[in-house]
Amino acid sequence: MPQGFKVPVEVCARVILLAFGLAGELALAGEIPVRMETADDLKAVVATVEPVHLLALRARIGGTVSSLKIKEGDRVSSGEEIAKVTDEKLFLQTQALDQRIRSQQAQRDKAKADFDRAKDLLSRGVTTKVLFDQAKTALDVAERTLAAMKNDRGVIEQQAVEGGVIASADGRVLTVPAAVGRVVMPGETIATVAEDRYILRLELPERHAKFVRAGDKVQIGGRGVEEDAGGQRASGRVRIVYPEIKGGRVIADVEVEGLGDYFVGERTRVYVPTGKRNTIFIPREAVYRRAGVDFVRLANNGEVAVQTGELRGKQIEILSGLKEGDVAVSP
Repeated sequence: MPQGFKVPVEVCARVILLAFGLAGELALAGEIPVRMETADDLKAVVATVEPVHLLALRARIGGTVSSLKIKEGDRVSSGEEIAKVTDEKLFLQTQALDQRIRSQQAQRDKAKADFDRAKDLLSRGVTTKVLFDQAKTALDVAERTLAAMKNDRGVIEQQAVEGGVIASADGRVLTVPAAVGRVVMPGETIATVAEDRYILRLELPERHAKFVRAGDKVQIGGRGVEEDAGGQRASGRVRIVYPEIKGGRVIADVEVEGLGDYFVGERTRVYVPTGKRNTIFIPREAVYRRAGVDFVRLANNGEVAVQTGELRGKQIEILSGLKEGDVAVSP
């Protein structure tokens, strides 16, 4: 183009209009036929994260808590000793029993010597069979008494071993009501542990009981009761439906992967199918907002205001504004 040449304003306007017209034709290329489809009618309920098993780790003997190796929130492994309960009386009983065992061993040694002497005399015909039997009986009594005392000592040793409080499964410590120096009784709870398997426990109104079955798939909202409208939903499966209605509600457990990162007692939304309905779903990008109102552009260059419903992945539900047979386009 020669220097100093000026393009007339009319030509510029024509170029701009042509460009906008071309853009409009490109926008119309993504046509979306509007069709009615059958979808699950989802009921949103609030579920609570619960462990499958809540373990109470208890003291097996009475005594004083001498050591406590855990605190709330710690993770424990199966077989790990989390606390130690000590009974000072067991130590004193062991000492007393050791003295009795040493005394009984001396009596057993004397009875063995008497038996050996009676046996030798009987073999030479110097003593009678009655005296030999008496020596043999005394030896048997001394040996059995010694064995009984050793067994009693083994019982005391086992009681001392049972002072250790052992975790019965992998999990997280929820509460530790015990403290070092505290006196506890047999069977008293030292700690509660949530096993490393979690479920969502939900309560449904009684009228929805007939729709919920074990094995049904459900959708899980984001963490917390206030769900992000654009957030992705996880999927879960109904593990069990309890065959009892309490307070007009049906209780069910839902299995979901990744609940180990949640807090026990944390609440989240669960969407349970409670029937079918006919509705319209279109891609989310076909809906745009202007002045606080949602619109959808049609293939005939018109636009309609729509009322949107729930999000399902990349699709959004249209409650009103569109009908079957319309053709929407992506703006």
